[in-house]
Amino acid sequence: MADDSVKSEASAQQENGNTDNPKTVSSNGEAAAENQTLSKRQRKKLLKQQKWEEERELRKQRRKERKQQRRLDRQNHQEEEGGEGQNVRKRSRREVTPSSLRLVVDCSFDNLMLIKDARKLHKQIQRCYAENRRALHPVQDISIKTEHYSEVVAKEELVYLTSDSPNVLEELDQKKAYVIGGLVDHNHHKGITFERAKELGIDHAQLPLSSFVKMNSRKVLAVNHVFEIILAYLEKGTWQEAFFTVLPQRKGAVAVDQDGTTIQEKEEEDSDSDSDPDTSDQPDKRV
Repeated sequence: MADDSVKSEASAQQENGNTDNPKTVSSNGEAAAENQTLSKRQRKKLLKQQKWEEERELRKQRRKERKQQRRLDRQNHQEEEGGEGQNVRKRSRREVTPSSLRLVVDCSFDNLMLIKDARKLHKQIQRCYAENRRALHPVQDISIKTEHYSEVVAKEELVYLTSDSPNVLEELDQKKAYVIGGLVDHNHHKGITFERAKELGIDHAQLPLSSFVKMNSRKVLAVNHVFEIILAYLEKGTWQEAFFTVLPQRKGAVAVDQDGTTIQEKEEEDSDSDSDPDTSDQPDKRV
């Protein structure tokens, strides 16, 4: 009976051992299989991610230290410059003297433009806004009105700027509001802004472009060019400086002298006169 009991216990232990071992083997096998499923590149990426997470706090501390160092550098620089660097922008803004002159962009020509041309006009108006903000003598703040400008500004104060007008603008009147035709049509509607001014019964004039500049192309400028020329005139005080500050080179702008000849033509004439000696001063070679 004792032998049978010992045998049964041994058998039970053997069975228990046999049931435990398969579980251990199975668990190790799954881990090994999992390791085998990761490629070398994936394992490298996993290690890199773990290192990234471990160094998160270290990176945060380094960023904080760099930020503090930059702040100290700025403070030291301002102290060396006597604190002027901090107030340059504020001081320059205080030097700006706004003008009481008003500029109006007539945007009532939408039905005459293609979509692409209307987009160009939109960009030109954006340019006007940007240039006005940078100007030394900016005109009154730009605002969008749904009403017609003749209902917002008194008619006697309006002057339509159009190259077809027989009137030449000699100087700007700070009490006036100058209207710029908001039209991009590639010269398909010539004279339309002049006709619009006459229909409204308001004054009209053209910039004195011909008096100072000779151009290869027609004297029709983009909205932003007219806007910028007026801003430049308010700053420079002369039309010629204003024109040559703004006009694009592609229009072939050349300075014109008071007698109507270009500077280049005058130089050529002077060169020709120097190269042709006066025959009256030459000795008579006849025998």
